[in-house]
Amino acid sequence: MVPMEWEIKPLSTETWDAYAALIAKHNGIFGGCWDTYFHSLERDPDRTYDSNRELKCRLVEDGRAHAAVVFSGDQAIGWCQYGSPEELPNIHHRKQYDAEADLVPDYRLTCIFVDRDHRRQGVTEFAIQGALDLIAQAGGGVVEGYPHERPTKKVSSSFLYNATRPVYERMGFEYVRPKGLKNTVMRKVVAPR
Repeated sequence: MVPMEWEIKPLSTETWDAYAALIAKHNGIFGGCWDTYFHSLERDPDRTYDSNRELKCRLVEDGRAHAAVVFSGDQAIGWCQYGSPEELPNIHHRKQYDAEADLVPDYRLTCIFVDRDHRRQGVTEFAIQGALDLIAQAGGGVVEGYPHERPTKKVSSSFLYNATRPVYERMGFEYVRPKGLKNTVMRKVVAPR
């Protein structure tokens, strides 16, 4: 059961401070990425924690970074990053994905992150649903997610950057195909609201 105090707010200049505090609490997440990995196909070896933070802030200010941020009171406790393929061109196993693509989705869900103090409480599904609701408000469309297959051995939830296939199945996504050895392509059509 979802706590009543949880709510979804879109990533924006108004929610930036709480979102940034969550990322900073986790040392920039994934080696100082600052949730920028999926925004660019080019890897700059000179990028740092600080330059990634500045890049993400600039993308938010320019309206080129979208996420459903989960709040508990004034504190951000998780998010689901989403955006168009143009906004989020970088996905794992991209060469295989492009070779096997049957369509270009309107939106991608690329990174889901939950504060370590709030894991295993339903934040992931709440964040995904929040992203789907924001997509519906923006006109809806075909949404793809790239979750991991169910792990066969114990894996830290911090490595499951896009949740698992069973989570997406519970949320009405359809399995399309494998992507790499441990990931999948899953798809859902979101009606406009």
